[in-house]
Amino acid sequence: MNTLSGKHILLGVTGGIAAYKSAELVRQLRRQGAEVRVVMTAAATGFVTPLTFQALSGQPVHTELLDADAESAMGHIELARWADVLLVAPATADFIARMVAGRADDLLSAVYLACDSRVAIAPAMNRVMWDNAATRDNIATLTGRGVQILGPDEGLQACGESGPGRMLEPGQLVDAVAELFNTGVLAGQHVLVTAGPTREALDPVRYISNRSSGRMGFAIAAAAAEAGAQVTLVSGPVNLPTPAGVQRLDVVSAADMHAAVMNQIAATSLFISVAAVADYRPATPSAQKIKKQAGEQSLQLVANPDILADVAALPNAPFTVGFAAETEQVIDHAREKLQAKHINMIAANVVGDQQGFDREDNALHVLWPGGEQALARASKTRLARQLLDLINRQFNSIAREGKVIPLHGKDSA
Repeated sequence: MNTLSGKHILLGVTGGIAAYKSAELVRQLRRQGAEVRVVMTAAATGFVTPLTFQALSGQPVHTELLDADAESAMGHIELARWADVLLVAPATADFIARMVAGRADDLLSAVYLACDSRVAIAPAMNRVMWDNAATRDNIATLTGRGVQILGPDEGLQACGESGPGRMLEPGQLVDAVAELFNTGVLAGQHVLVTAGPTREALDPVRYISNRSSGRMGFAIAAAAAEAGAQVTLVSGPVNLPTPAGVQRLDVVSAADMHAAVMNQIAATSLFISVAAVADYRPATPSAQKIKKQAGEQSLQLVANPDILADVAALPNAPFTVGFAAETEQVIDHAREKLQAKHINMIAANVVGDQQGFDREDNALHVLWPGGEQALARASKTRLARQLLDLINRQFNSIAREGKVIPLHGKDSA
């Protein structure tokens, strides 16, 4: 199984002899399904050439802060926003000190300051440098800021001495990076996610549908699995691989999706309705292909079952999250939906005009009774993790109030 499938790993390489190991690290990260981009400091290029990393990553290597082409799009910001994890390996004593000081006078340090995703470093230096009080203080400071410290290992060093300070081996770092995504905060929960569009048949050839790609729902299912949940994904027709650790149920119509959800809901503690379910279906689909005729044709539509409202109305309803895809008055419409359907939370986003559908990124405005928070535009993968964090906080808040036990969707009474 590819443990890092679809993950964006931004690898920072600094100027230490262990930089040669980073070439193998790129190869192993990609073998586990990750997309890898590399940022090198000037000193790092003295140990390994950028061409090596370009060949192994399949991506251009970034070395200059003031790159006219890249900076026209604020290249350091773009790289920081792209990354699911920024991994600096090797991280020299000098670069660790620069991180602590908040320096931003080269590309890698500027990317670090602009990065709001996970950050990890793999220290690599002489054993005396590692044991120096300044380095120990710097490591403690970075740990306090949430930076993950991976290693170092002990053993023979390039200087001929032996002791702590060796960079972890590439295989160890790949395993450690994979663990960064496995938070376990939803361990013991059954999360049910719907994703994609539905298709409502007009005849055996034609159907009514929408532009949903399913990417957001699949990203949420993947994030929930990473958080330790048992995840069931009910998906309309999409062309996406099933996330690792997720049970997938494929459906076609809104009625199919409604039936699949209701079949799973009794064992569900969190229901996240991301699918763009058709509100209406043809009243009487034709058994044969409808032939072209002269003049206008009319189509009678009837309402589909409201999956979100039906789940929220259950006596032992799980914590229920809806999505609102709107073209105007996004927050107002989302708030109305939140109240009308009596759900716990809703995530609103703009669709149309090259937003929302058919894109790798998105932005959300999340509302719940008594609160709201905007999630800035980011990859749908990262946005899914941010949304899961919000959901988990609200979910546990309600559980602490005694309204819901966060297990199998049962009441606390």
